[in-house]
Amino acid sequence: MPRRLRAPLGTLTAALAAFGYVGAVDPNQPGHYPVCPLRHLTGVLCPACGGLRSAHALAHADLATALAANALLVAACAAGAAFWAVWAGRAARGLRTAGPRPRAVHWWALGGLLLVFTTVRNLPFGSGLAP
Repeated sequence: MPRRLRAPLGTLTAALAAFGYVGAVDPNQPGHYPVCPLRHLTGVLCPACGGLRSAHALAHADLATALAANALLVAACAAGAAFWAVWAGRAARGLRTAGPRPRAVHWWALGGLLLVFTTVRNLPFGSGLAP
C-alpha cells in the first residue's frame, strides 16, 4: 500500500470499526451505553441525543430510522463521507491532501446550527427532530 494512502485508509478503518461496533451492540437495549447526562438531569435533548441510535440504524442501512433518531448526525456522516472521498481520491492521485481549514466564521456557523437544531428539537413544533 502506498504511504500516501495510509492515513485515509486508517481513518476509514477506524470509522468502519466504530460503526461496526454500534451496529453490533444495539443502543436501543439499555445497559450498553451511558445515558446522556443533560437529558437525564434536565430532560433537554442535546444535539447528540439519538446519535447512537441513528448510527445503529445507518449501520443497518435504515435511513428513515436514522433520520428520525438524529437527522443532524446523518447529515454529518454524509459530509464526512464526502470529505473522506475527496481526501482519498487526492491521496490516490498523489495530490496535496491538506484538509479543510475552517475559519472563525465556519465555527460560528456550526455553533449556530447546533444551537438552532437543539432549540427546535426541544420545542413542541420540532418534535419530529426528537429521537
